[in-house]
Amino acid sequence: MVVRENPGFWRLFFVVQGSIIPKTFPKVAAILALAILAVVLHRYYPELFSISSVTAFTLLGISLSLFLGFRNHASYERWWEGRKLWGSLMFSSRNLNRQMNTFFCTEDEVSHACRERIAHLNIAFIHAVNHRLRQQHNEFESARYLSPDDNDLLEKRTNKAVGILQIMGQELGRWHQQGLIDSTSLRDINRCLNQLSEDYCACERILTTPIPFAYMLLLHRTAYAYCVLLPWGIVASIGSATPILAALVAYTFFGFDALSEELASPFSRENNSLAIDTMTRQLEIETLQAIDSPLEAPAPIPGEKYILN
Repeated sequence: MVVRENPGFWRLFFVVQGSIIPKTFPKVAAILALAILAVVLHRYYPELFSISSVTAFTLLGISLSLFLGFRNHASYERWWEGRKLWGSLMFSSRNLNRQMNTFFCTEDEVSHACRERIAHLNIAFIHAVNHRLRQQHNEFESARYLSPDDNDLLEKRTNKAVGILQIMGQELGRWHQQGLIDSTSLRDINRCLNQLSEDYCACERILTTPIPFAYMLLLHRTAYAYCVLLPWGIVASIGSATPILAALVAYTFFGFDALSEELASPFSRENNSLAIDTMTRQLEIETLQAIDSPLEAPAPIPGEKYILN
């Protein structure tokens, strides 16, 4: 996620870090070179350019702008829904910590062990959600918060987040049977677990349901065709200004296209994706502090060149 202050009017035109320019520059440069070639050929072979009106390109450009606008809106909706879901995950996790501290408020060894157990499983769950949404296939990094039996059980599960929620439910059920927690408290805590499960499933829905490929392909083809043909269609009308206009239009269309691709995948590691690593670390720190854990809390993840992962 790009996090930076407003660069101001003049610096706005020269900001590269955090912008979409690195992705669009090769394409815009190619259109600029094509436009310069069109200007040169028009100067020496004007008879090849019989188009003197830009009406057709204007109408096509307006239509293409509308389609790109619809796609950007759909992509932003996915990005914003993902952010709301992660906000709900953080809310439910904090509620779970608070409820455990409330219902197991005594300082005896059993109460402390129960608070610590659920807190560690909560941290492991958030890490597992992050791990799943970013499709990481490296070693499961929250194993230190789980018991050997937990790790053995999760080793057989393809969806570790669901497995951790199941372990949490089993622990709460066992404590209820032992009389450590009453039915009302169990119901309230279980609501938090249900909300965590619901938010996680909604995140998986975004992850596994991309924008229809045929829709994206149509926009890609139309945008590329329009930007390639534009210099040849307007050079007879505006002459030497063709490269500037063609490059500006190409930057706009290619920029919106690249930005919408990033926003459509809110859990990826692109610059404009959600900073779920940072939010996961924040929840880990808060949860360990909530139970006064003897484990050392990790340091917050700092931003790097205006980018939060």
